[in-house]
Amino acid sequence: MKLHRNLVFAAVDALQEIFNDGKYADKVLQGTLKRDKRWGARDRSFIAETVYDIVRWKRLYVEIAEVKEPFDRQKAFRLFTVWATLRGITVPDWKQLEETPTRRIKGKFDALSKIRKFRESIPDWLDALGEKELGKKWDDEIAALNQQADVILRVNTLKTTIDKLQATLFDLDLETEKIKGYPDALKLKERANVFQTEAFSNGWFEVQDASSQLVAEFLEVQPGMRVVDACAGAGGKALHLASIMENKGQLIALDIYANKLNELKRRAKRAGAFNIETRLIDTTKVIKKLHEKADRVLIDAPCSGLGVLRRNPDAKWKLQPEFIENIKKTQAEILDNYSKMVKPGGKMIYATCSILPSENEKQIKDFLKRDTGKDFTFAKEKKVLPSTSGFDGFYMALLEKK
Repeated sequence: MKLHRNLVFAAVDALQEIFNDGKYADKVLQGTLKRDKRWGARDRSFIAETVYDIVRWKRLYVEIAEVKEPFDRQKAFRLFTVWATLRGITVPDWKQLEETPTRRIKGKFDALSKIRKFRESIPDWLDALGEKELGKKWDDEIAALNQQADVILRVNTLKTTIDKLQATLFDLDLETEKIKGYPDALKLKERANVFQTEAFSNGWFEVQDASSQLVAEFLEVQPGMRVVDACAGAGGKALHLASIMENKGQLIALDIYANKLNELKRRAKRAGAFNIETRLIDTTKVIKKLHEKADRVLIDAPCSGLGVLRRNPDAKWKLQPEFIENIKKTQAEILDNYSKMVKPGGKMIYATCSILPSENEKQIKDFLKRDTGKDFTFAKEKKVLPSTSGFDGFYMALLEKK
């Protein structure tokens, strides 16, 4: 593989923004990839994959390169050199990459790979927390969370069928495969920018991980029901619910962020999902008005996001132990408040994209013991672990109101 100076420099600039300025990797890359109109798909994919790789393995590479934050350009180039050497790429004799100690890099890599926190490139506190909560399973889960995520599409059945979408994409040289047990999912055989296809602009599909696609089905919705998506965000699951409901009934999408609900409206329009009504939670009245009015409530709770590290590797460096402690309090409050919207005989899902029992099973057990949960019974739960599913880590519990 021949390295091109302008692509390497672009990757190094992006890394400095992500590590030194605390910016989100996906946002930085959006800007970086627009820098040169002459770059083709292969050039852009080299920059994106290089940056994500170095972000993912930051702790390991920092240790091998013997550098400390903040990273000036020289240090960032050293991280790049470690990345290239470990991939067997011949490092050119540019002055930024002078004197690469190839054998020393490989020797240090072998030694550090015996220690989990370096091998899996995670902060000490996160390694300790994972082991405390998951025991021996933590080894397999964190290893799986360091793999690159597949691109999974969810077919929008309001507009097309899985076979029709698969054939349309095949004509564009985009090969996909169906996934057993996921009726609306197609997996791309090779990564590609699917957002530029006509099928996407016509609302035939959304990009949504296979695990995330299980949540809407788990809620057991029927056309004609009144359903509340209480933490709707930009609406990935709301759009899926609308398609299962065949646009019949009422789907109320709530969130505390207006910008997310605006994005949901835009996506719903493209998807042809016209039974969705968005409501901003700007006062407690919004929830009170819906007390005991919903057949189904989905609480896709804010969480640590540990189950989706494969697609957000920079979260490892942004997460803090205090955040996880605080988010658990928020989860309990949301369960207490939003569960009141379920009508007698109705059902509710509590879901997170975390693999920590303290954010999942424990929250449900505690809720059922509190006064607010006394009218609910536990129906079933599903734990999706990255090591066994190959997809994101998720948890979902279905509760029924007496």
